[in-house]
Amino acid sequence: MTDTATAARRVRPIPEGYHSLTPALVVHNAAEAIEFYKRAFGAQELGRMPAPDGRRIWHAELQIGDSRLMLSDEFPDIDESRSPKALGGTASSLHLYVEDADAAFQRAVDAGATVSMSLVDAFWGDRYGKVTDPFGHQWGIATRQEEVSEEEMQRRAQAFAAESA
Repeated sequence: MTDTATAARRVRPIPEGYHSLTPALVVHNAAEAIEFYKRAFGAQELGRMPAPDGRRIWHAELQIGDSRLMLSDEFPDIDESRSPKALGGTASSLHLYVEDADAAFQRAVDAGATVSMSLVDAFWGDRYGKVTDPFGHQWGIATRQEEVSEEEMQRRAQAFAAESA
């Protein structure tokens, strides 16, 4: 067996520190977004790769809790990647489980996020609320408060829908 083949077998298919699914965000002003995520969510910057123009970031990686987040600036001229600001909204959100949803929610708001949905004791058992970061991405912030059976969740969901109608 060649040295290359031996080395290839030793490579982890999922790199150390990653999970099977890693979100990658496109933002307008990635450097500013990195600093916001540090203040709002306690992110640690693991690295960044500047673009050849020296102004934008091609790729950056952050650690938030036990998960990684990748992000980059917009590059509509290269790969048509656009941020929620350029698109006028987003079709997705990130869900962040934390030890204390109230404290994390307030920290995000204090850092500059806007409240999209106030914190509530949700029918599925989480303390849950949503914020929108200054770059247009929505974040659900939650702490599990109780384990709810499927039957009880269905009952609560129906009651919630009836109240909301």
